[in-house]
This record gives sequence, C-alpha cells and structure tokens, in this order.
Amino acid sequence: TQELATSGVLDPAASIVLYEAAHAARQAEEDHREVAESELSQALRAVFGEPEQMELVREAPGGEEAAGELAQAVRRVPMARRFHNDAVRAARALRRHRTVRWLRLAGHAPFPLAFEMDDEPPVALADRPA
Repeated sequence: TQELATSGVLDPAASIVLYEAAHAARQAEEDHREVAESELSQALRAVFGEPEQMELVREAPGGEEAAGELAQAVRRVPMARRFHNDAVRAARALRRHRTVRWLRLAGHAPFPLAFEMDDEPPVALADRPA
C-alpha cells in the first residue's frame, strides 16, 4: 500500500490517506495494531471504493502487478486473522485442561489473545481474480 501511495498513480489526497494509514499500521505497537490495521482497511475502502480508481492503477506502468499484489494481500488478511484466532482458541482450550494446569505446563507465557479487526475488502478489489 505504501508503494502504491508513493507511486504517483493516485491523486494526492488518496496517496496521503493511504500512505499515512499504511505507515501507521507498520509502525503500530502491539497494543494498537488492531486499530491501525482496521484504519488501513477503511482507508483502502475509501480510496478503492469505486472500480474506476483501480482501473487508473492498472493502466499505469507496473500498475497491473501492483493491483494484483494488493488484491492478493487483501485476500490473505482475513485468512491470516482466522488462522491466528483458530490457533488462539486451540491454545486456550489446551491451557484449560486439568493436566496442563496441575503440572504448570503453560509456564509463564501470557494468555493468547485473539486478533479482531475490520478486514472487509474494498469493492474494487473484492472480486478481482488471482
């Protein structure tokens, strides 16, 4: 997203919105990552809410590859979140077992937390083929 924002393909306002959201998501501390990632999803939906904006990206030199990479990343985010949350559920269930508690097999590891975020894809990228 940062590469696309700095490519000069998008209008200046869209570039600023995307760049700031992507930068905030990359620099976010662990406690604020969910909010920053959700804001990046919202920024992507705001900029790529209309298919015409994506067409401008595809028409630019190297734009087809950039659009493909962005579409793949947008598809991978919900899957990664689901895999993480499934692993968290499994770890929590395992830690609740009596044997694990009695023998203190979990050690001092923090209790795993689920990751919830807004990961709805932009309209222009939702149905894009891989």
